Amino acid sequence: MITFNQVSKRYPEGHQALNQVSFNIKRGEMVFLTGHSGAGKTTLLRLIALIERNTSGQIVVNGQNLSRLSTEYIPYLRRRIGMTFQEHRLLFDRTVFDNVALPLVIAGYRHQEIRRRVRAALDKVGLLNKEKSYPITLSGGQQQRVGIARAVVNKPPILLADEPTGNLDPNLAKEIMNLFLQFNQVGVTVLIASHALGLIKSMGHRTLILQQGNLIGDTYPRR
Repeated sequence: MITFNQVSKRYPEGHQALNQVSFNIKRGEMVFLTGHSGAGKTTLLRLIALIERNTSGQIVVNGQNLSRLSTEYIPYLRRRIGMTFQEHRLLFDRTVFDNVALPLVIAGYRHQEIRRRVRAALDKVGLLNKEKSYPITLSGGQQQRVGIARAVVNKPPILLADEPTGNLDPNLAKEIMNLFLQFNQVGVTVLIASHALGLIKSMGHRTLILQQGNLIGDTYPRR
């Protein structure tokens, strides 16, 4: 589903964010990506979504070689990838419903289908009663749930999350992680970047470990 083969990323100013990273994530797998701040976690996720392009090596996502993907096809790739961010990136002048609906509006879905999908996504994250609210009135955990609903409203086969629990207390963090687990249980391939080692260990899933742009560990839980 997601394959990195000797992938490197060097920024123009010379910073080597990733150095010959290789791994394969199978369809339907749930994997954590961890490492110190600046280890390259966010860069790796951005390469998968083609927010940035790798300097060398090969990335294959859902059978598509990203090195050969022209710029005009990037929006089609991203429709098959849901992504959440630590800072939520919500539109504070739009309602919760409108925030979640945005990917469907951009993709040209009909109004009736948008309404059905948005309400289903909000129900899944427990915020159906907040569809007319504005993000500013929500707690941090609720805002993160809106971001997750927006990421999955397109029913993407791949879900990426960048530090989704970074600003949350331990109980809320566990709830958010369990949401990702629920999506994984219905077949979604999930990759979560996080430095919450205790929480990651408690989830009992495969973990990729980055250090200064190098993949130094690929561990599986003991059964």
